[in-house]
Amino acid sequence: MASQLVELSNALASATEHAAATVVAVHTEARGSASGVVWRPGVIVTSEHALRRDEDIRVTLADGRVAQATLVGRDPSTDLAVLKCDEAKNAIATAGDPTALKAGSLILAVGRTRVSGPVAAFGAVSLVAQERKTWTGVSLSPYVRLDVSIQPTAVGGAVIDATGKIFGVITPRFGRFGSTLTPAATVNSVVDTLLEKGRIPRGYLGVGLQPVRLPDALRQSLKRDERTAVIVLEIEPNSPANRAGLMIGDIIVSLGGNTVSRLED
Repeated sequence: MASQLVELSNALASATEHAAATVVAVHTEARGSASGVVWRPGVIVTSEHALRRDEDIRVTLADGRVAQATLVGRDPSTDLAVLKCDEAKNAIATAGDPTALKAGSLILAVGRTRVSGPVAAFGAVSLVAQERKTWTGVSLSPYVRLDVSIQPTAVGGAVIDATGKIFGVITPRFGRFGSTLTPAATVNSVVDTLLEKGRIPRGYLGVGLQPVRLPDALRQSLKRDERTAVIVLEIEPNSPANRAGLMIGDIIVSLGGNTVSRLED
């Protein structure tokens, strides 16, 4: 048993070292940083919500050098931002197939700090669904929830297995508990679109919602057959929902003349 644990420990350490060669620290302020992944030569993906500014972005590379990066574009709906950095030409990690992950699969979240180097968090896949929409309205396929606790410096880092294969990027943005995998296919799609257009042409409300059961008296006054609607739990600053005057606690029963009875609506 002891030898098996040592073997597993060595495999995880080796996988972390291998993946860390493609992971950078992204910083825009005097203190603190998030992580990013060299997704293609000269192209870095990182967490959109952790990127505090659009200008004066720097990245700390695997060899310790600090390089300037420029913002290509942001996609809040997938929590991805794409950067260009000519010096980020690290060898790209081998891509894994997120559809091969199962509940109970062991994973590592690998990030990088601007001073101390690589950081790793060990956890497991807690849920896998063929497809599921996030509260931002984007469908992740597959939808993979991760039972792993990550520090802020690892947000935007790589999700890998014990062989070092990368399955995508980690974000705590879409769940109240644990973190979520943004799968490689979604990352590739966002990177392609942002490199081409600089923005994601996608409808966006900027609300976090939860289903709610309507009281019978309210249904009758609304002359509504559906028993459920959705309640607003979160509103993104400067979002269309915010500008339209929606407030936390509002119950949405229709949108654009269409009945809303569940999140998918």
